[in-house]
Amino acid sequence: MIVFLKKKVSLSKSVSSSNQYVTQLNGIDLYLKREDLLHPLVSGNKFRKLKYNLQQAKEQNKKTILTFGGAFSNHILATSAAAKLNNLNSIGIIRGEELGGENLEKTLSQNETLRNAKAMGMQLHFIDRESYRDKENTLFIERLKNKFGDFYLVPEGGTNNFAIKGCEEILTKEDDNFDVICCPVGTGGTIAGIINSSSNHQKILGFSTLKGDFLKEEVASHVKKNNWEIIIDYHFGGYAKVDKGLIDFMNKFKSEYNVLLDPIYTGKMMYGILDMIEKGEFSKNTRILAIHTGGLQGISGINKKLVRKNLPQIIS
Repeated sequence: MIVFLKKKVSLSKSVSSSNQYVTQLNGIDLYLKREDLLHPLVSGNKFRKLKYNLQQAKEQNKKTILTFGGAFSNHILATSAAAKLNNLNSIGIIRGEELGGENLEKTLSQNETLRNAKAMGMQLHFIDRESYRDKENTLFIERLKNKFGDFYLVPEGGTNNFAIKGCEEILTKEDDNFDVICCPVGTGGTIAGIINSSSNHQKILGFSTLKGDFLKEEVASHVKKNNWEIIIDYHFGGYAKVDKGLIDFMNKFKSEYNVLLDPIYTGKMMYGILDMIEKGEFSKNTRILAIHTGGLQGISGINKKLVRKNLPQIIS
């Protein structure tokens, strides 16, 4: 059991995170909003995305939260912890049938994410990758209800209208003096909330962690403003893909600014922002606020992959 969760932290209250000054480069001031410090396990955008979903579950008198994720999913761990804090049961549908069954004990011994999720009380159910692709299929969801009983469904990654509502609370009135707001983009929920709560004079830049240009349509379906852009040049090969250049950058950033970045989202965004500043893509005197969306628990899983590839590890 993770002892720091003995003290309950309500996700229903309004919270704000602090802005940390990072650096001035080429006449541009860069700040980092420390959403990663909101909660030890339900950190960053996961705190925001789950807040109103959990409220909705309680309003519907649901006793169980069910969601989806991979073996090292930040969302899986955050959901398990948030459910426990709210006295709800949780079920995680995990991609990778081979990880369960007779291999479960070995999986849990090697996977801190799933081990901690189970410690939070989450019931882990492993399915094959082909079945996992049906996670949004109505018939598949009905089969899950037949198996597990009634539950409140939170989609993979947590993005839905309630999640976007929560992400609208990331920016505060004090952030109005920034010209550019930057955030990583995975499913599009976080940036949609930021766009909705941004001021008209602000430019919102989303740094995609996915390879391709398909996120624009998803984000556009949740917003009415046009003060935003998706940057697709810093995905480093795609979701969960990293290389030595990114790891070296993250370790140098930690050494210089005492801020740990995650390799899936915030690390790629910060690399992109600083690269764009050095290339002169922002006007002088621009004030930039970058959103640290958490996800640090996933570092251990990435480091295991780096060891297998004989690459340097992330220093935490």
